Amino acid sequence: MTRVPVLMYHSVTDRPTPATRPHAVRPGDFADQMAYLKEGGFTPLTFGGLVAALEEGRLPARPVVITFDDGYEDFHAQALPVLDRLGLPSTVFLTTGWVSDAGGDAAGRPLDRTLSWSQVREAADHGMEIAGHSHSHPQLDQLPAGALREELRRNKALLEDRLGRPVTTMAYPYGYSSARVREEVCRAGYRAACSVDNALAGGRHGMFDVPRLTVGRTTTAARFRMAVEGRGVPLVYLRERILTRGYAVVRGGRRSARRIATRQ
Repeated sequence: MTRVPVLMYHSVTDRPTPATRPHAVRPGDFADQMAYLKEGGFTPLTFGGLVAALEEGRLPARPVVITFDDGYEDFHAQALPVLDRLGLPSTVFLTTGWVSDAGGDAAGRPLDRTLSWSQVREAADHGMEIAGHSHSHPQLDQLPAGALREELRRNKALLEDRLGRPVTTMAYPYGYSSARVREEVCRAGYRAACSVDNALAGGRHGMFDVPRLTVGRTTTAARFRMAVEGRGVPLVYLRERILTRGYAVVRGGRRSARRIATRQ
């Protein structure tokens, strides 16, 4: 079965905030990475396009998915012009409470300047998929049932209202989920969701746990090529995978401790 690289970006800027710096890709590096995909004959898909292709069992040659989390303003300023010029679609997983003109819907604390609703609609008009990423960007697996439902459904409803089209895919903030979260995502009306996991998509992964590959400030050209070509991905991301799985155990312990405390 074809393994698909699903790339996870956050910010594309030369001037990241301290909070976004580890995941901020320099605009020049981003342009080089996108040129490599274009010149290498890759077929870029939105995440929704990948879901449809997997369900139909008809993946194109050399598929790749380009995704952006949170909805930072530099997507519009730096990434969108490159993607538009090269004809590369992408998916923006948007935190609706972080939108710069969210008004009464504002929630959470953005880590940098974020997109406005007009910029979000412009991206959609340029062929970019706008998908869910919760309303206030919490760790979903740590929320009680009611708050979890509110985060997922408010995010989806706001996106659909503002864009005037169905929103059927999402990504978990921080990449964290659980069986309980994935079940609630399905009930909210989503068809698929992204985690992180730093592995190629396909094979054992379910449609509500599609893994992605992190692209950040320290991603060299050689590492990027290895990731998208699928060469040695487990070794390239070995450190990240160990940290992610270790923290999953910690989060599970925190959740169990809270349940016990609530019952006492």
